[in-house]
Amino acid sequence: MTIDEVSKKFNLTKDTLRYWERIGLLPDIPRNDSGYRDYDQHAVNWVYYIMVLRKAGMAIESLTEFVTLLREGDQTADARKALFIKQRDDLVEQRANIDKTIRYLNFKIDHFEDHVLSYENEKLAYEGEFDDSPAQTTQKSK
Repeated sequence: MTIDEVSKKFNLTKDTLRYWERIGLLPDIPRNDSGYRDYDQHAVNWVYYIMVLRKAGMAIESLTEFVTLLREGDQTADARKALFIKQRDDLVEQRANIDKTIRYLNFKIDHFEDHVLSYENEKLAYEGEFDDSPAQTTQKSK
């Protein structure tokens, strides 16, 4: 496959593909007789692999470390697994923060017509602990 075909297949820029190759995230891409990159299946698989890890939020530095460890062989399996665990944990934390923010925005939308909400109620809404049932609201305002 040409760089243009790979670029379109994965919705990546050609510059991104060249950059990944230049910094060593991709194996050396074979060249055809005219000197153009000719991505074989192995290279295409690597593009997909790196793309998915980038979508998972893995930093270029972590990817570089991962690829270096991978090339060192099976003795680095634990270190590579640790990189994946850290990335997963980071994503779980991000998801929790996004969930809190969505909960807060939903609260703000649901109470948009109310005048100014107290800081205490806003904090409770953000933390997911606000109970706006009539009995609870009446009790809190006393």
